[in-house]
Amino acid sequence: MLVREVSDVSTANGSCDKNHGATWSAARQAAFGCARPLGAALVPLAEAIGSALALEVRARQDIPHYASSAMDGWAVSGSGPWILVERGTRLERGTRLFPGEASTIATGGVVPEGATSILRKESGMLTGDAPGARNLVLIPEAKPGEVSAGRHIRTAGEEAAAGDVLIPAGTLLNPAHIALAAVAGHDEVAVQRKPLVAVVLTGSEVVTSGEPAPGQVRDTFGPQLGAVISRLGGVPSGQRRIGDSYEEWLAALGGSGSAAVAGGGQPADVIITTGGTGKSGTDHFRTVVEALGGRLLLDGIAMRPGHPAVLAALPDGRFIIGLPGNPLAAMVALITIGEPLLAALGNRQPPDTVIMTSGANFEPDPGRTRLVPCTFVHGFTIPASHTGPGMMRGLAWADGIMAVPPQGVEAGHAVQVMPLPWVQPPQFTDRPVTNEQRHAPWHA
Repeated sequence: MLVREVSDVSTANGSCDKNHGATWSAARQAAFGCARPLGAALVPLAEAIGSALALEVRARQDIPHYASSAMDGWAVSGSGPWILVERGTRLERGTRLFPGEASTIATGGVVPEGATSILRKESGMLTGDAPGARNLVLIPEAKPGEVSAGRHIRTAGEEAAAGDVLIPAGTLLNPAHIALAAVAGHDEVAVQRKPLVAVVLTGSEVVTSGEPAPGQVRDTFGPQLGAVISRLGGVPSGQRRIGDSYEEWLAALGGSGSAAVAGGGQPADVIITTGGTGKSGTDHFRTVVEALGGRLLLDGIAMRPGHPAVLAALPDGRFIIGLPGNPLAAMVALITIGEPLLAALGNRQPPDTVIMTSGANFEPDPGRTRLVPCTFVHGFTIPASHTGPGMMRGLAWADGIMAVPPQGVEAGHAVQVMPLPWVQPPQFTDRPVTNEQRHAPWHA
């Protein structure tokens, strides 16, 4: 059974500014603390790569489960010479090898009873031509110990005994783990389920192809959100486009035919909406959440861009993340609260920020954290250009997002940075930092 719980985050919301909403750090803590991990799911081995193992994998039998040959050659009994027992004789019918006998064997073949070692093909030589009377001898160049007891035999249980723990719970599964689970006799493994995330794209003015006309805007969310959701630890489960009416919002967020149901008819754990989080007469996020019996966990965050972001919980355990309509503001909000929420649902640690050195001066902005796309240069973090709430140009070339505190920060001082989910943190480039860049003031 998959269980979702909503925790009380009233204390996290207690650190709020009455004009701006929860502080940036409190919002991240609240987004992580409001959810409990989803349950485990049995999945086929090939689908488990990249998931965290929920239940340990044990060997179902000895590995290997039979004594096998490590070489192409002959199974031999005793020190030789040997009489070759060909296939089709008593050996194939299950009779053991007796001292002075040998049989042909390939790598991985079952070692017959009575065999004391495996003689490599390159170390033996057959003599005699009469059928059934061929002899096997060591070649003169054979090294000492070629047929010592156990030579080139992989004994049963050599790698693991039945019941041994091969992969502990919590392991992030890679392809080699999957191969090991298969060797151990498993067809499926229990993994920590990743949250299914559905997306509701809103706005009647949004066009999905070509050049937008005046009054229209090109869709920036549809092409990117699926990839970002995957990077943040979720599983994209479809998108739905709606207009701006209350009825469309209500139909999209509630009911069996809505975005509540992800691909394959499976319920989504999280729904992300774009736009409609303001408080004008055409913004319906809050009224729809109320109509569905839900409650707001975060209603605005003291940050810019992304201040109108909202996080809500519905009675059935689903979460809704309301992103602002401006592209950069939406991405900043998704990383701020979406990443910690998906981490909690996926039973992962909360995302860390990286402490770096600011390469520019930032003036105070009382009551708000400024989130600034930035690049990493020689250990410094440099603010990008073209970072208005509706711009994507600066983010496209950024390595992370600086979290500038309300009191500002001076060049050369520490600042928190959220690495972008598609960038390995932190990657310092060899781009030079100019003195002008290091001391230039940053203005919103």
